[in-house]
Amino acid sequence: MRAWVVVIVLTELLLCFFWASESQTLLTCHPRDLEALRGFISNLKPKPDDWLLNDDCCSWTGITCNKSDNNRVTKLELGNKKLSGKLSESSLQNLDQITTIELGHNNLSGPIWEEFGNLKKLHVFDLKWNALSGSIPSSLSGMTSLEVLDLSNNRLSGSIPASLQKLTFLSKFSVAGNNLSGRIPSGGQFQTFPNSSFEFNDLCGEHRLPCSEDGVNGTTTLIIHSRRRSRGAEIGMAVGIAFGSVFLLTLLALVVLHARRRSGEVDPEMEEESMNRKDLEEMGSKLVVLFQDSDKDLSFDDLLDSTNNFDQANIIGCGGFGLVYKAMLPDGSKVAIKRLSGDCGQIEREFKAEVETLSRAQHPNLVLLQGFSFYKTDRLLIYSYMENGSLDYWLHERSDGPALLDWKTRLRIAQGAARGLYYLHEACDPHILHRDIKSSNILLDENFDSHLADFGLARLMSPYETHVSTDLVGTLGYIPPEYGQASVATFKGDVYSFGVVLLELLTDKRPVDMCKPKGGRDLISWVVRMKSEGRASEVFDPFIHGKVNEEEMFRVLEVACLCLSHNPKQRPTTEQLVSWLDDV
Repeated sequence: MRAWVVVIVLTELLLCFFWASESQTLLTCHPRDLEALRGFISNLKPKPDDWLLNDDCCSWTGITCNKSDNNRVTKLELGNKKLSGKLSESSLQNLDQITTIELGHNNLSGPIWEEFGNLKKLHVFDLKWNALSGSIPSSLSGMTSLEVLDLSNNRLSGSIPASLQKLTFLSKFSVAGNNLSGRIPSGGQFQTFPNSSFEFNDLCGEHRLPCSEDGVNGTTTLIIHSRRRSRGAEIGMAVGIAFGSVFLLTLLALVVLHARRRSGEVDPEMEEESMNRKDLEEMGSKLVVLFQDSDKDLSFDDLLDSTNNFDQANIIGCGGFGLVYKAMLPDGSKVAIKRLSGDCGQIEREFKAEVETLSRAQHPNLVLLQGFSFYKTDRLLIYSYMENGSLDYWLHERSDGPALLDWKTRLRIAQGAARGLYYLHEACDPHILHRDIKSSNILLDENFDSHLADFGLARLMSPYETHVSTDLVGTLGYIPPEYGQASVATFKGDVYSFGVVLLELLTDKRPVDMCKPKGGRDLISWVVRMKSEGRASEVFDPFIHGKVNEEEMFRVLEVACLCLSHNPKQRPTTEQLVSWLDDV
């Protein structure tokens, strides 16, 4: 009998051990994120059923994880779930990789905590239609990547913090339907937001909402929408406006009919010609915004003249985002004008905000964005002109190009491009992912110094779909392997693409060459195979391979191979890249 008891106990212990091991195997949620989400949901009800069933938060309702980054949580979307309770003070701030928090249309209460400002990677912060109270924390300006901030229809009081003017990526903002008062900030993006973003508060602002100054006590009152207006007054005003509108429309119709009887019908062709002429006049007078030389007057018409109406003869580049034209401005200076193709997915204020942010990225190894113009469907970016074109042209297009690029020049090009990429990743505020590092986006000036081009254009062309999505970003041969399993672009993805460029500099071969036999089409696979066979020296371009340069070239080859590691964590940072290449 005792033997059977021992067997049963041992069996139960084994089952418990197996279950625990199996649970550990199935657990994919990052422990830090799991703890944060548990803290968040602890004060709320009703809790989503699957949040209680297991510890794998990546499988929970409303949660999205990035599998290529240790299953870190990137999205929390629990809008319209009838959640009630107070937001936890410190839980969500620990989700340091999160890009989206969408909790609208619930019954959440309590304040918006200062700690939310620590979420540096957040793009969307949506808390509309809840019962949140207190003031808007000035610390939200710390969300430097924020694009959408919707706090409308809550019970927030106080004023709009002036610090929110620092949110240069902000394209959608609303605090409508709260108890806010005071002046609306006039800097940053605030001049571009419509009245509806601020209505039903006691707010006013110089750019959109007129204020009247009380001469007695100096208080400021709003001329339009106020929550304190009685329902009867609103109905009376609406009826009055309706009758007045009908009367004016009737009067206008009579005037038009009378005019047509006297002068006859307008010729449709003349009317169309008049409209076209008006459009052309408006287009010609449309000013170009220049960041570096704001005193210079430049019109859209000047850009048309400088490119001969965007004649094909002036095309100097072609890429996924549009054509690039060489232009000679009226003052004699040369610039490159990129005419963006397709629908940018942005209205004018969003486009302007994005471009102004990119213009602040200034470094000796970046192509300087000098200005832009926005007219109807035309979006033009004005860049400094690079006299010697692209690295791709010298390596792969010009027949004598490789011979003219000696090893010292190629090494200097790599070092400069690495410094430009380091600036984008680490020194620029906010940090910028390039998303399309390739030899055709490394431009060379008259001294063959390198400059990164097209940084930030993936986000500019489609801000919501491609800010983290990689579906339309990158070029064949440069795309890191992890982009096939996840929809999130990363800094280590840029490093991988840079490694491919290093191989191009060393070998003078394209990343993918469909004209070659199957075994030699892919540059990376070919280099790896040659290294494994002990034939690494055979991959180098004969124009630069020599005993004097061989040691330096092998060191750069090792750096390239580290950049091309399949595991993103094993790739170097851009700071390490700069250090290693400078030490060659």
